Amino acid sequence: MTETAVETAAHGVALTQAATDKVRSLMSQEGRDDLRLRLAVQPGGCSGLIYQLYFDERVLDGDVSVDFGDGVEVVVDKMSVPYLDGASIDFEDTIEKQGFTIDNPNAEGSCACGDSFN
Repeated sequence: MTETAVETAAHGVALTQAATDKVRSLMSQEGRDDLRLRLAVQPGGCSGLIYQLYFDERVLDGDVSVDFGDGVEVVVDKMSVPYLDGASIDFEDTIEKQGFTIDNPNAEGSCACGDSFN
């Protein structure tokens, strides 16, 4: 992780300042202020579970939502919360890597490609 988490919320997911800035920038590019960043865990991949990270305009029954300020909100569904408690979302923009990364202390292992975890 290149930066420390700026806030850990009720759903236990933290967002670094770099990730917060990138989310805000992407929402601005879309010209929308009704989107939330949704993080979910779904069955799949080589190791059993995969992350889903996307913008969503919906808030579903049981969702836990935390406002990180300036219109940046992270939503986690109630089934994913236990898998994500203590996780941190970061954004990297280097020659080696560009994109969002998720550091999850609950992941016991991952597949060789790094796309799934258990």
